[in-house]
Amino acid sequence: MSFTRPPAGDIPDLAGAYLFRDGEGRVIYVGKARSLRKRLANYWGKPLHARTEAMVQSAESVEWIVASGEVDALMLEYNLIQRHRPRFNIRYRDDKSYPYLALTVGEEWPRAQVLRGAKRKRVRYFGPYGHAWAIRDTLDALTRVFPVRTCSNAFFDQRARAKRPCLYFDIGRCSGPCVPEVSGVTHESYRADVDSLADFLSGRTKPVMQRLDAEMHAAADRKEYEQAAKLRDQLVAARRALEAQEMVLDRPEDIDVIGIAEDDLEAAFQVFMVRGGRVLGRKGWVVDRVEDLSRPELVASFVRQLYMERDEVPPRVLVPAEPDDRDVLEEWLGERRGTKVRIGVPERGAKRRLHEVVTRNAEESFHRHKLRRASDFGARSRALTELADRLGLDQAPLRIECYDISNLGPADKVGSMVVFEDGLPKRSDYRRFRIKGVVGQDDFASMEEMLRRRFTRLVEERGTRPEAGRRFSYPPALVVVDGGRGQLSMASKVLGELGLQIPHVGLAKRLEEVYFPDHPDPLTIPRGSEALFVLQHLRDEAHRFAITYHRQTRAKRALRSPLDDVPGVGPARKKALLKRFGSLARLRRAEIEQIAETPGIGPDLAAAIHEGLHDAEPERGPLIREPGLISGRTVNA
Repeated sequence: MSFTRPPAGDIPDLAGAYLFRDGEGRVIYVGKARSLRKRLANYWGKPLHARTEAMVQSAESVEWIVASGEVDALMLEYNLIQRHRPRFNIRYRDDKSYPYLALTVGEEWPRAQVLRGAKRKRVRYFGPYGHAWAIRDTLDALTRVFPVRTCSNAFFDQRARAKRPCLYFDIGRCSGPCVPEVSGVTHESYRADVDSLADFLSGRTKPVMQRLDAEMHAAADRKEYEQAAKLRDQLVAARRALEAQEMVLDRPEDIDVIGIAEDDLEAAFQVFMVRGGRVLGRKGWVVDRVEDLSRPELVASFVRQLYMERDEVPPRVLVPAEPDDRDVLEEWLGERRGTKVRIGVPERGAKRRLHEVVTRNAEESFHRHKLRRASDFGARSRALTELADRLGLDQAPLRIECYDISNLGPADKVGSMVVFEDGLPKRSDYRRFRIKGVVGQDDFASMEEMLRRRFTRLVEERGTRPEAGRRFSYPPALVVVDGGRGQLSMASKVLGELGLQIPHVGLAKRLEEVYFPDHPDPLTIPRGSEALFVLQHLRDEAHRFAITYHRQTRAKRALRSPLDDVPGVGPARKKALLKRFGSLARLRRAEIEQIAETPGIGPDLAAAIHEGLHDAEPERGPLIREPGLISGRTVNA
């Protein structure tokens, strides 16, 4: 592959982002620069790091996008990386699924709960916490102060129907929004409790404590001693919740502290979120260092990644090394926060000691990750190497595609394509096919149609850009079809006609035999071998994916109504028609004028419905009565 180097005079001496593409047009690296001309000149004319050299050798062309300034170039680089997922850019992943304390502020009566995984809309998150029990201990103390519900929506609806609150209301741990007519809670008072809880969890604890203290003394002055005692208990519970959060700074400051542990191939980051001088959350990331970055460059990349994904930006960020483009990062973070943000390396005092603690956490996390990766990655590498040896491949198949057909009779024929990369499922590349051009039940022809559609797209998309919607442009190192010699012959036929030289085999369920296109006898891989496990995992995953799609297709057809084929009839009108007439049979017997009387149905649409139902009227077959049923009445034996 020859790299097309642009003339230096054609490259603008301006800030922006640049993209390296390979021979098939895929973006393999994205970078940014204050001066595109000076930055790109570093890629040729001098020795490069091994990883950078590998990237340049894989590239065929480079292009750039000029930005209005360095901050815009920073944003542009991040967006391009998120869009293209280049293989030579470093990748961040959480080292575990941390739990958050969440408030579902988008609901009519918000609730507090423990959540993991992807963040949802209209939910406020606090944390993350190291353990779920830490959240539950915090909630146990805070619901005594802020009586917000913690029950599920199903339980909430059950209590609302029963017109009776649960035990948590009786012991003062919930204000009883499920039965407001009994508890006396209003939307305004309940929302005030939710907002106060959110403020407390955000670290703004002083106003809450002052309010409780003032209300307690005011109740005592009014000689409302029972109310004063209740407020006193709430104040004690709030103080207990505060004590559970370790005070790590001498002053009530808001900062994020970043620690790092690294080697030549990977790095681990830990972040402690400190609010009001107390640690309110912590989280870790692991980084694949596929890109050659110094520690300042790596820290700059992580700071950008961290605050692109978070809405909250503290006024100060402590880092292990002064990041590259520090002034640009501070300007960008300041724009996000609305006030000045400082990034610095702690030199002494409490902040230095805290940073050492965070760094030790990063080192321990990195050590645990290395132990896990050594076993997992080593096993996958051995399995792929063994598979290559047994199948006679030149190198380990890092990308494998497996195909399966699922059908029950001539209807609802579907196919599945699953993808494994580095021995692991890559579900974002899975594809489903509805077989359209095959009459009757013919697995061989169905397999041919699916493979032809997939690899025709591969050939067509090779000359296009990814922005044109390329979905099948990455060729596999190995194709596996679920079946024996018949299915494999379809793969050989399709690949040969399209001029593709891709290794392909068939995997039969009987005795786990592997068929080759140019060998008369199948290969039997010994049971218990890692290579056989990879093939079985592939085949089982393709079968599961195909069966799931087949069930969805069959269920959708079973629930389909002739009304679905009438233009202008959507779910709401369909529901109104069935509610008025009770069944499709009664609707079919109705006159146009009767149909038009349904709310939302006019004379023209009624005529279309009448015509559509009678055109779709099913043929009547012979009447078959179930045993024990005569004329619709049950007969007792």
